[in-house]
Amino acid sequence: MYAFPTDAYTQVAAEAYSAPKMAGKIPQHFIDDMLAKVDIVDVIDQRVSLKKSGNNYSACCPFHNEKTPSFTVSQTKQFYHCFGCSANGSAISFLMEYEGMHFVDAIESLADSVGMEVPRDAQAAQVRNDSKPLYTLMESIAAYYTSQLRHSPEAIEYLKARGLSGETAKRFSIGYVPDGWDGLQKHFPTEEAAMVKTGMLIQGDGGKRPYQRFRNRIMFPIRDKRGRVIAFGGRVMDQQEPKYLNSPETPLFHKGQELYGLYEARKSGQDAGMIIVVEGYMDVVALAQHGIDNAVATLGTAANQQHSEMLFRTVTNIVFCFDGDRAGRAAAWRALTATLPCLQDGRDAHFLFLPDGEDPDSVVKVGGAAGFNDLLAQRIPIVDYLYQYLSSDIDISSIGGKAQLAEKAKPLLATIPKGIYKQLSLRRLETLIGLSLGSDSAAVKAQAQPPRRKQGDTGLTAMSRAVLLCLQNPELVQTIPPDDYDINPDMPGADVLLKLIAYCDSTPDITTARLLERFREGQSYSYLVKLASKSYYPDDRELDLDSATAEFKHCIARLRERSQQTLADKVAPAARTGLLGLKRR
Repeated sequence: MYAFPTDAYTQVAAEAYSAPKMAGKIPQHFIDDMLAKVDIVDVIDQRVSLKKSGNNYSACCPFHNEKTPSFTVSQTKQFYHCFGCSANGSAISFLMEYEGMHFVDAIESLADSVGMEVPRDAQAAQVRNDSKPLYTLMESIAAYYTSQLRHSPEAIEYLKARGLSGETAKRFSIGYVPDGWDGLQKHFPTEEAAMVKTGMLIQGDGGKRPYQRFRNRIMFPIRDKRGRVIAFGGRVMDQQEPKYLNSPETPLFHKGQELYGLYEARKSGQDAGMIIVVEGYMDVVALAQHGIDNAVATLGTAANQQHSEMLFRTVTNIVFCFDGDRAGRAAAWRALTATLPCLQDGRDAHFLFLPDGEDPDSVVKVGGAAGFNDLLAQRIPIVDYLYQYLSSDIDISSIGGKAQLAEKAKPLLATIPKGIYKQLSLRRLETLIGLSLGSDSAAVKAQAQPPRRKQGDTGLTAMSRAVLLCLQNPELVQTIPPDDYDINPDMPGADVLLKLIAYCDSTPDITTARLLERFREGQSYSYLVKLASKSYYPDDRELDLDSATAEFKHCIARLRERSQQTLADKVAPAARTGLLGLKRR
């Protein structure tokens, strides 16, 4: 038997064991240890009610609307999967998708839940340590503003006149800041420097003492996705300007990355399958007062791609609600161009234009939730609005007008991710201009209805089958001696398989979730997640452990045979050349 010049398994194993790798500045070994302590069932059950179903747990999927549960959680694998929308992953992935958290935030939340302190490099640790007291201070300021509201008859009357109940004000922690320049300093005498840092105080010119940014305003705390107060918005109670005033950019607050009310609206948005984006705090609060709890507002900036992507992590449909005037149409167009690149299959967006002079607040005051929902039913799909906007000053009944429309639309359609949504959007354009632009209807049909495989045919290569089995049953690695993993590392996919084997060999109790987290920052992560949740056969039959063991051994044997054959094919020509050289002499 031929032998490889280097022991491929040992080489890759050494790389796998070399540490510490860093994931978002957090050591990989810490993530691994944390996931060993976290139980994904507890994490999900706190947010979605799970029921025992055989060896697993099940629920109606929190990521799409369904009546029959297709969302399963495996305690053994520490992995969740929805057979309806294909959502899947570890406890980290669940918090990122369900709570809309960033990776590091999800790690911190899980670590806190099991009493672990997240280690960081010195710079990151310093930033985190500096931020902790600022979050605490902002919470205290929010409580202070709430207490001041109770002592201001004028502010209470203003909110009552706007139709808000005490319950709604409490839900959004609405408060009041009295007039004056130094109320915060008197209440928090030792926090002056921190209040300047968070934008609550403005540094006076020429060394003068800082003064309050907000004075005599109704105060709306702005929370991040974890519910922490990071900024404030203040509204006047009379005709002064500016009507609305937001906190400035601070270490805690970046207005282009946040949405007012998202923390409060997330659960209702998931239940409704959509979130409504409006233009102001009072619109969000007024809609909530009438039972429409799935609204959020931008914070003095245009809706951008980051906003849309953040919302799509929570819901599958976004409705942008704007005034029907020129400014509203311009804002809608900016939102449209920002959202098109986010429209993967399974996502959608709409536009709702209100009558002239109306806003969500005024609509619900007159017509209640029913009146607003009547208007909501008239929302326009994003692609329809795209063509409506582009053709507003074009005569599309003429040949030239149709050509103009196509020319304007094609670069915008190019920003939509490849998939059925993009194909159908192009088809709509073809219908409008009465001409095929080269879209392949057969390809669309093929994408919508993938070819059916015969029962028992996995449709996967031996390499992919071995990876799938290793991911789903890490204990299988222990059933084969290390010397038998002599696989050519240059074969497609071998680097990933050998790393999986090395991780499983070094940590015999490793779970599917912990394995996947080792690859989160790599190019193969999304494919591995899909494999981890894939049924072994297309008809959803699963392998028992004995069958999985036999199949895994078979796959490894086939890969070894191919590796040996590849090496033999390389050696043979060299041997023939040597023989010919001898004959010539």
